[in-house]
Amino acid sequence: MQIIAMNTISALYKLQSWLSPSYPVGAYAFSHGLENAVDTLLVTDVNNVTEWVGDTVSVGNGFADLVFLAAAWEAAAAGSELSDIAELAYAFQVTSELRTESVSQGNAFLRATRKAWPCDALQILPVDTPATYPVAVGVTAAGHGINKELAMHAYGHAFVANLVSAAIRLIPLGQTEGQESIAALEPVVAAAVNRARTTPLARVATSTMMVDIVSMHHETQHTRLFRS
Repeated sequence: MQIIAMNTISALYKLQSWLSPSYPVGAYAFSHGLENAVDTLLVTDVNNVTEWVGDTVSVGNGFADLVFLAAAWEAAAAGSELSDIAELAYAFQVTSELRTESVSQGNAFLRATRKAWPCDALQILPVDTPATYPVAVGVTAAGHGINKELAMHAYGHAFVANLVSAAIRLIPLGQTEGQESIAALEPVVAAAVNRARTTPLARVATSTMMVDIVSMHHETQHTRLFRS
């Protein structure tokens, strides 16, 4: 499949639509374990939120998602087989709740996109492996001719914004404090994108053990607002 460079305004319109809180993927229902981190007082204020989310994007699942998105984009752009990428992205979800978070959003993204923003690239997604969220976004972006790095930055921002939104509701934080956190995380996202675009799949790794642990604990937490 030949990728044709898209007008930046059109690309931004699509990415802002797909990664907007209004896109029906149910992102508001997931906290990536942050709910348990707040419940156990690991995260208590805006500084904690910025550090926690920053680590998740730098060396956690946020970073891994960017690697998977880039790999899926490249495979779709080349018309290559996507099974290995899809299987690794699915297997890489450490806990059952994180897997539910990624697969639920991936499936919801594809349902909405196939109706509203169809493209031929979506046909190469394997039918025997659930589509994780970053793989679904990467294939769609390639199918619409959207620049890979632009798609990665947009995804990174959406990842950060959703976790900060969860923190605003959980701690709670003020809306302005939430924006201060998102602003402070801009260079963190940029650095993660720069590293992810040159990281081969064989080198993808995470080192956020506490995120994995709170995700496991969240599954049996007595009172929950979020699914993860």
